[in-house]
Amino acid sequence: MNTTEFLNVTSLIVPERTAIVFDGKRFSFAELSERVNRLANGLKDLGVGKGDRIAAMQVNCNEYIEAYFAAAKLDAVYVPLNFRARAEEIEYMVNDSGPKVFISGGRYIPMLDELRSNIPSVENFICLDGANSEGWVNYDELLENSSNDELFPLDDDDDLSMVMFTAGTTGSPKGVMLSHESFSSYILSNVSPVEIDIEEKNILTVPLYHIAGVQAVIAAIYGGRTLIIQRQFEPVEWMTLVQEESADRAMMVPTMLKMLMDHERFQDFDLSSLRVITYGAAPMPLEVIKTAIKNFPGTHFINAFGQTETAATITMLPPEDHILEGNEQEIDKKLKRLTSIGKPLPDVDVRIVDEDGSEVSLGETGEIVASGGRLMKGYWNQEEATAQALKGGWLYTGDLGYFDEDGYIFLSGRAKDFIKRGGEMVSPEEVEQVLHSHPSIDEAAIIGIPDLDWGERVRAIVVAKPGATIDEAEVIEYCRSKMSSYKKPESIFVVDSLPRNPLGKVLKRVLREQYNEPITD
Repeated sequence: MNTTEFLNVTSLIVPERTAIVFDGKRFSFAELSERVNRLANGLKDLGVGKGDRIAAMQVNCNEYIEAYFAAAKLDAVYVPLNFRARAEEIEYMVNDSGPKVFISGGRYIPMLDELRSNIPSVENFICLDGANSEGWVNYDELLENSSNDELFPLDDDDDLSMVMFTAGTTGSPKGVMLSHESFSSYILSNVSPVEIDIEEKNILTVPLYHIAGVQAVIAAIYGGRTLIIQRQFEPVEWMTLVQEESADRAMMVPTMLKMLMDHERFQDFDLSSLRVITYGAAPMPLEVIKTAIKNFPGTHFINAFGQTETAATITMLPPEDHILEGNEQEIDKKLKRLTSIGKPLPDVDVRIVDEDGSEVSLGETGEIVASGGRLMKGYWNQEEATAQALKGGWLYTGDLGYFDEDGYIFLSGRAKDFIKRGGEMVSPEEVEQVLHSHPSIDEAAIIGIPDLDWGERVRAIVVAKPGATIDEAEVIEYCRSKMSSYKKPESIFVVDSLPRNPLGKVLKRVLREQYNEPITD
């Protein structure tokens, strides 16, 4: 089904319910639907039609959501772009996807004006923020002067809905092609539809150019949840919004959750309205989630694992696995499971395979592959990369992991990050979990350093807890006592912070470039 049906149905069932709270403004589902219709008609008048791409770049805002649904109503393709990207990256992504229209926040106008001659596919530039600039169409004026007539798209299921660029942590960003079914298959199987008597409020912080943000929006629209939008994550504003709006749900990445709990004003706010906190997009250190369970009593936690190429969650660690109760043996098992990504959802098939594509034995590490309706259609304009990722109906995720005897999946790291030391395989995530348990270490990342004798050797990049000092020899011995000796770090660098992308993933590529000096005995 076309994703616009989610908005159509909800706006008919609960038209007066608040759909969006943002920047002092409130829009009901009926008002949101009308704004989408006006934008769609305005874009149609600008010549946008089936298959045309519509690019957008801005911090989180209601217009970002309106633009996606307007594109869908026109059978066009939405292309959300990272507002943190540099001019060269924007130029590459625009020329790769070839949008006819570019919707942008006012702060990016100077950069885009300089790029105009280099991005010839863009016929119309539309500015947000009420900004007016020569050669730009004003967003608010476009809506005001356009019809609110309902448009009826023909695309559904396998038809292309969005091209979402990956973060591009290695090489050039790849445009992931996502269909309407990529979103609807997950929503229809895992999200409760709108009900007149049930009202929920979801605070939205993760960026809308990321799959986690898009998934949160579509789930909220289908479920009739009020979206409380934060432009970008800021701890005090987030806590203020949760308290003032009585938010029920939140989607967080581990760094956000840690920043909240470390903030000096964390205890000043009443966050008891939160019933569900979903986390994902980056590995969650065990110590952080244990602290969160204590600091948010009565809140259910869900670990959702997926990637852009899967369009949504494929495995989940449910709330019951976050309840640390029972005897010592049961609690130990729960603590172990907290380091997993849970089990596959019922509507997706997940396996772990070796280099030949054969399933590995229980407990053996291999690549995580997935099959189901929500998978990407491929990479935009990249047939070779598509062929490498999609094989025989299976998506090869690039993530390594293993199944335990109870069906839980434990990540071992990205295939490209795995360290091969003297013929032995070292999982960065396993070593990082041990480092995170050290009383003096706040954050840690593991990288492999080329070595003539061993192939690679293990280096740790760590951040000390406030007031703590790091003794390299002591930390190495600490790790040796908790794992096989070949896995322990052989070199440790102490830094002020780890380089991360906006969703909290550590940029291992940057670390390998900055800390690549050989390890000497």
